[in-house]
Amino acid sequence: MNILLLGKGGQVGWELQRSLSVLGTVTALDFDSQAHCGDFSQPEGIRDTVRALRPDVIVNAAAHTAVDKAESEPEFARLLNATSPGVLAEEAARLGAWLVHYSTDYVFDGSGSRPWVEADVPAPLSVYGRTKWEGEQLIQQSGCRHLILRTSWVYAARGGNFAKTMLRLAQERERLTVIDDQWGAPTGADLLADVTAHAVRHVRRHPEDGGLYHCVAAGETTWHAYAKFAIDHARQAQDAMKFMVNDIAPVPTSAFPTPARRPHNSRLDTCKLQTIFGLQLPHWQAGVARMLTEIL
Repeated sequence: MNILLLGKGGQVGWELQRSLSVLGTVTALDFDSQAHCGDFSQPEGIRDTVRALRPDVIVNAAAHTAVDKAESEPEFARLLNATSPGVLAEEAARLGAWLVHYSTDYVFDGSGSRPWVEADVPAPLSVYGRTKWEGEQLIQQSGCRHLILRTSWVYAARGGNFAKTMLRLAQERERLTVIDDQWGAPTGADLLADVTAHAVRHVRRHPEDGGLYHCVAAGETTWHAYAKFAIDHARQAQDAMKFMVNDIAPVPTSAFPTPARRPHNSRLDTCKLQTIFGLQLPHWQAGVARMLTEIL
């Protein structure tokens, strides 16, 4: 199997290089790759890359993910999150290739408390959410064989993440304030990559199972509870770590105004994914604990 991976330098892209390697030959590109264009700000260059490499599977881990910055550069966000993925979809349809693409809980407005299912109608609150939904629609309308995986609260041991930030601040400050009215499931980039490899293998044998799926770790939490879990785990795992913090205070989203509105309810229902692909997704705490063990 000939696999083209785009966005290899991101958290998910890094893990995908590992997980996809067992399926075939992987050509992994990023925005600064030299041999072939992997720059999503150049959609025709992306088209030329696909035509030159003629992959059996295209896995797109590239995106404009700077949620607040997207508010001030909507056309650039649209180029990366919708236009170029649409080009990938057109070329995948022409080749008969599979396209794997990642989307987000931000396509929803975050209302209510019920986990969102794939059939719920998106109503994004931000430029980031709107452009990611546009990307989904272009892929679906292209007629290409595809897997779209919506996820949320992605982290990895490599690079920065929320837990690392909380641990650093806990060593510098006596009091932290953390949002407690946004709900979701922290999801490891390694879990996304492993599910992707499993799903690609599956749909190559069962193409009727392609489509849109929600993919997040099991369970739910708030940013406040997530921060407490990370700090408590680090305290138990590393006695030598000196924490100043003695108060982790819950606050509403309004305490931290941002250019882009965040959804309060980012719960995603994964029953469809688990049923079709025969999976049992691990609880979010297991993945975060493993990541913390790796970085501590």
